[in-house]
Amino acid sequence: MATLTARTLITAIGTVAYPVIEVDSAGLITDISSDASVRSEAILTPTFLDVHIHGAAGRDVMDASPQGLGEVQRFLARRGTGHYLPTTVTASVDDTLSALEGLAEAIAAPTAEDEATPIGIHLEGPFLSHAKRGVHRAELLQQPSVALFERFQQAARGHIRLLTIAPEAPGALELIAHAAAQGVRVSLGHSNATEAEAKAGIRAGAVSATHTFNAMRAMDHREPGIVGAVLDDKNLYAELICDGIHVAPATVRLWLRLKSERAILVTDGIPATGMADGAYTLAGVPITVADGRASVTGAPETLAGSVLTLDAAVANVQAFTGCGLETAVRCASSQPAAMLGLGDSIASLRVGQAANFNQYAANGRLERTYLRGVRLG
Repeated sequence: MATLTARTLITAIGTVAYPVIEVDSAGLITDISSDASVRSEAILTPTFLDVHIHGAAGRDVMDASPQGLGEVQRFLARRGTGHYLPTTVTASVDDTLSALEGLAEAIAAPTAEDEATPIGIHLEGPFLSHAKRGVHRAELLQQPSVALFERFQQAARGHIRLLTIAPEAPGALELIAHAAAQGVRVSLGHSNATEAEAKAGIRAGAVSATHTFNAMRAMDHREPGIVGAVLDDKNLYAELICDGIHVAPATVRLWLRLKSERAILVTDGIPATGMADGAYTLAGVPITVADGRASVTGAPETLAGSVLTLDAAVANVQAFTGCGLETAVRCASSQPAAMLGLGDSIASLRVGQAANFNQYAANGRLERTYLRGVRLG
């Protein structure tokens, strides 16, 4: 039995002053109480959940080797991320099937105590718009197909939890409804959809939007498009890459004001995350990273994911919007968990959940991380 104390505990629904948290030998929270005699200035929060990340530490999750994923997971854990969805990039059908099989193996295997845990797969592509494909290779995009999705889900052993899709593509609404009926969360993205087409995707079962503003039809005052539909729907979750490169600070403020408890911070991180500037690849596409900006080699106007980490995103959203740590942390923890339907099992810091905490200093600096009650480092 271990005991953790702090000045403040931030949970999914509120804060606890002077918390005393009991953790059993299995690393689960057994009790949360309050004791005003506690003398600590620390702030405890849930660890982060990244629902959109392609790699880090020089490794691409599409490679799916146990060693490579372990390096990614250790990197994430050292920066406060306790859980994540390894995210695919459009590749050939055979390469995608192989990657999904490898990721399914990793999800089924035990996770080391100093690593973030993969809890499912985010399938980003191949069901995307040619007009808004970004880094995804045009020749490998596929028309939405229930049959092809089922091949992917079978290879993934049912572990696809999140699907990004362009709702305007022929067959998309059928696939959205099919995936949603299976419990897969569907996110609208890489899309040139009109407002009406985006709303049809939402009615079909989509619950979120992938990296809002990026790889989306621009908003117009007469045709709000997909961006307008996303911002206007109070029930739809919306990812955002808060690195100061993908989305301007004023737009971040608009996003947080409109999405509030449906706002989700993601990294869209690539293998170059945590590495020096230079040349990299993402699913076989050459990428150049310079001054924190990742773009397709030879096409600097095309962003190729980011080298952001969620601890930096949490700091950035506070700096850009003036929100407090409590709001920022929920955008990176309990809100993505709620989008996935996992709020009762991770990131809300309830009795019975794993004792996964980030500890912040009184000045808002991330100091350390605990996974299952064990301090990392």
